Amino acid sequence: MKTILSVLTSGYFLLFAIIYQNKPLQESIEEGSQLYQDFCIQCHGATGEGVPGSFPPLAQSDYLRNEVEKSIQGLKYGMRGPIVVNGENYNSVMVAQGLDDEEIADIMNYIRNSWGNQNTLQITPQDVAIVKRP
Repeated sequence: MKTILSVLTSGYFLLFAIIYQNKPLQESIEEGSQLYQDFCIQCHGATGEGVPGSFPPLAQSDYLRNEVEKSIQGLKYGMRGPIVVNGENYNSVMVAQGLDDEEIADIMNYIRNSWGNQNTLQITPQDVAIVKRP
């Protein structure tokens, strides 16, 4: 019985390690690019410029750089209420996109490394998983 339990436990941890193995940053960025095309481009634009007064820019965004957890929360749970991005006020609604933690991590890695944004610190699905609803 102990042997069976030991094998099952080992198998569980191996499966967990395989599922949550982090992909290389460049692969995450490439997958995030595709997801951005499907979920984000309509509001934030092809070059992350946003729409002044309506949808904040992601390009060279101080909010994205300084408010990583809130940015993840926005993708994960949606966002509403006032924020300031690059000195401009925004007060729109962003609905949750129904993305899983890996997809959110990929989008975050893409936008944090595009349009003048540069971040070598990779967002992982585990990072996304620990972010709770505001």
